[in-house]
Amino acid sequence: MTLPALQNTSVFFRRVLSQFPQDISLAFTYGSAVFKQAGTTQGQMGKNMLDFVFAVDDPVTWHTMNLIENRKHYSFLKYLGPKQISSIQNDYGAGVYFNTLVPSDERLIKYGVISTDALIDDLLHWKTMYVAGRLHKPVRILLQSENGKLRAALVANLKSAVNASFLMLPESFSEEDLFLQIAGLSYSGDFRMVIGEDKSKVSNIVKDNMQHFRILYNNILQDCPQVVYKPQQGRLEVDKSPEGQFTQLMALPRTLQQQITRLVDPPGKNRDVEEILLQVAQDPDCGLVVQQGIYSIVKTSSITQSAKGIITAGLMKSVSYSMKKLRKMWKGWRRKTP
Repeated sequence: MTLPALQNTSVFFRRVLSQFPQDISLAFTYGSAVFKQAGTTQGQMGKNMLDFVFAVDDPVTWHTMNLIENRKHYSFLKYLGPKQISSIQNDYGAGVYFNTLVPSDERLIKYGVISTDALIDDLLHWKTMYVAGRLHKPVRILLQSENGKLRAALVANLKSAVNASFLMLPESFSEEDLFLQIAGLSYSGDFRMVIGEDKSKVSNIVKDNMQHFRILYNNILQDCPQVVYKPQQGRLEVDKSPEGQFTQLMALPRTLQQQITRLVDPPGKNRDVEEILLQVAQDPDCGLVVQQGIYSIVKTSSITQSAKGIITAGLMKSVSYSMKKLRKMWKGWRRKTP
């Protein structure tokens, strides 16, 4: 359901992938170096660091092979060996291990490694929304195995993004409103949006990529019984009745339902999740409650993953990477200043 690739993959991306161990169930690239964003020229895109995520079935074996082939990519943690690296990957932050500022074919790349099982869990349940959130937006799939559970989870993640967004939007809205809401889900609560990211990031992502978003979500919107989708007019109308909102709440990922329950249910009451969601569905502030639940998930994972990134990247690379982010934020601020 994400953007199709392998046959469309450029030679450059094939060359990058060839530098890594091949036991990868899903490889994708994303961000401003792949998809044009408002205010960015083609020349700037060519200079931006390329971001990749690799899902692997066996992280210990993958890191063992990668340490042999690409030892220089790792910080001092390489001395701990593949088992400890895999443990740091799986047990802390959002379950992703990033190597950043890696030279590759005259470009700089950053790549994150996540276990296939952890990715499927995040896609289905939004445990961290870290990689699931990236996959709410258009990405370029470079490699995908025939893993049926993974394919189904990728589709489920997109459906969840639509459901959550419906709950936070009015009864009638435009395609652009929907895609802005979807693109912003994984930035809600991300402390890096306060310092380190361009404040116009979400609108920049959507503005020049409306067609990519349509390709990604068209089938889901056409098949969804909760919405009237008018693609010719670029308008949508969603069921905002308590019954409609309850159906959408019941379809949300498990972790988000749990966060909503914690927000609404007083301590000690221990009511059934279904009973609580029925109450939320009738609340005029239903959308706000959903937004707060998402905020809680993203805030926790963004802080813990960023803290882990200082260790996995090493101090010098962390400082360099942070400075690049701050420069981008400054440029975005200057573009908006008359």
